Amino acid sequence: MTFKTADLFDDSGDRVRVCDPIFRDFGGHARFCGPIATVKCFEDNSLVKAVLGEPGEGRVLVVDAGGSLRCAMLGDLIAASAVEHGWRGVLLFGCVRDTVELVGMALGVKALAANPRKSEKRGEGQRDIPVSFAGVCFRPGDHIYCDEDGILVSVEALEV
Repeated sequence: MTFKTADLFDDSGDRVRVCDPIFRDFGGHARFCGPIATVKCFEDNSLVKAVLGEPGEGRVLVVDAGGSLRCAMLGDLIAASAVEHGWRGVLLFGCVRDTVELVGMALGVKALAANPRKSEKRGEGQRDIPVSFAGVCFRPGDHIYCDEDGILVSVEALEV
């Protein structure tokens, strides 16, 4: 992928929303984009695992984990499943683990931090709903564009 979020912003202006710069890159691809799917859960990654085990079809999973820094919501096994099922990336308002393995995967992963503690498994959460964090509302079907400079969200697909 050759797009740059700075150029997309210059070309699109008020048609895009820009995330607050709070995320770090953890995956093998710093630059990724695609239609958005959403999950909302807190310290329980059961639904993240389930969704990333379904066909991704080039989508990006946006996870509102409440900004929790107490446990990881994504690790190497779930990320490997995401790659196998055709997901382009994960934007996680929470933590990851297994960072050495994540950087070697063909998957974009942006998250707040790393934490070795695993999450609970209670089967809780919601999917395919609007979620808001980092100053942006993410809606299923919107398009997300991520690179080393930041994250943009658009209602429509942009020319990349």
